[in-house]
Amino acid sequence: MGRKNYLIEGGSGTGKTAVCNELRRRGYHAINGDRELAYQGDPETGEPLGGVTGVAVHRHHIWRVADVRAEAADQRDAVTFFCGGSRNLAKFIDLFDGVFVLEVDLGTLRRRLDQRPADEWGGQPAERQLIEHLHGTREEIPPGGIPIDATAPLSRVVDDILHHVQAADPA
Repeated sequence: MGRKNYLIEGGSGTGKTAVCNELRRRGYHAINGDRELAYQGDPETGEPLGGVTGVAVHRHHIWRVADVRAEAADQRDAVTFFCGGSRNLAKFIDLFDGVFVLEVDLGTLRRRLDQRPADEWGGQPAERQLIEHLHGTREEIPPGGIPIDATAPLSRVVDDILHHVQAADPA
């Protein structure tokens, strides 16, 4: 059995960080891309940008492609989950054996965003407006991903993801 890499995507507030933490708690290799791989840069060139503020932070939230490739090539773990969103996803989506898309309804999204502190992404009115717009348009959600009902309890969300992973590789 070869090593497998999966992306757990979804808009802001869908639970990517919570899923990452739960996967780690269960002993899986899970990378919080938004915290471990991300920086503010040009999505096309990867050139770092300084002083990006407000909603522009979202447009320039990208992952270090070389680090993503290195993690995906690392054979020490049978499965690695990359959790988070990146505006330069097209530069490395080919590395994933599957993509899971966490989905929530607008009411759930709003309740989750209400719990965020003002200094966290989604804590400011303009950021919330962008998040709700992207939720409605789905313009940043990779096509063909496996939808996961992220309104369910966290344990069931992670069980659902793991069920799909095991079904794809029953060995």
